[in-house]
Amino acid sequence: MTGFTENSYRVGGHDIHIKEKGAGKPVVFIHGSGPGASGASNFRDNIDAFVAAGYRVILPDLIGYGASSKPEGIDYTLQLFTDTLYGALREHGIERAALVGNSLGGGVAIQMTLDHPEFTAALVLMAPGCVEEQASYFTMPGIAKMVSGFGGPDFNLDEQRRLIANLVHPDFAPHIPEALVAERFAVARTQPKDVLARMKTPNLGPEVGRIAQPVFVLWGLDDEFCPESGARHFLDRCADARCMTFARTGHWVQVERAAEFNLYSIAFLDARG
Repeated sequence: MTGFTENSYRVGGHDIHIKEKGAGKPVVFIHGSGPGASGASNFRDNIDAFVAAGYRVILPDLIGYGASSKPEGIDYTLQLFTDTLYGALREHGIERAALVGNSLGGGVAIQMTLDHPEFTAALVLMAPGCVEEQASYFTMPGIAKMVSGFGGPDFNLDEQRRLIANLVHPDFAPHIPEALVAERFAVARTQPKDVLARMKTPNLGPEVGRIAQPVFVLWGLDDEFCPESGARHFLDRCADARCMTFARTGHWVQVERAAEFNLYSIAFLDARG
């Protein structure tokens, strides 16, 4: 992937890396968790569509991921993810933006909106995390496989490929690009186990009713990481929410249903000026 500008910002003693492409109103894409995750790899099939639609695409790497700092011996809390990202975005000159968040990134987008409501113009959330008790997520089969398979001497490209396949519906697994596997494996080899083992997330489900911004939620019905029933939190509590679900789709709507995700999400943001 080419055509990016790149910067890093020191926030709270940590370096947060940001890639950028395009011009226009800013849209911040916040990636999810998992071995090898990064902004560019999570949204590789969405970037150019948003740029072509006239948006400035901002692709940060959360602390512990991508090219950002990966400290050991700390708890990776939702507040840590949110505060370091918010500080880096402000250093990058972003004063207000639409937030697009997948999984953990959805939780970060929600927390940032609750903490800094003036910063968020709109929310696009794909299977967002942090809307249930953390313990309930660890009962999900996808997360159990991800945590047990990460790290150790046997972690190799085949294991990385298997972990990515767990994110998607079995029908899509044969279509996972080898370039994506290699890209995420290179990052995963630099990540400490604390990134997953010491992650601490609150349940923001009861708080989402405080979100006044328009919210668009997308969810795969075969998600093995975040239960699709979580969409009800937004539909029941938010003042301006809509939801779209996809059959035979796993945790990665923006990857498995990239063309539809791009079409509907851009239309949602366009309609809100």
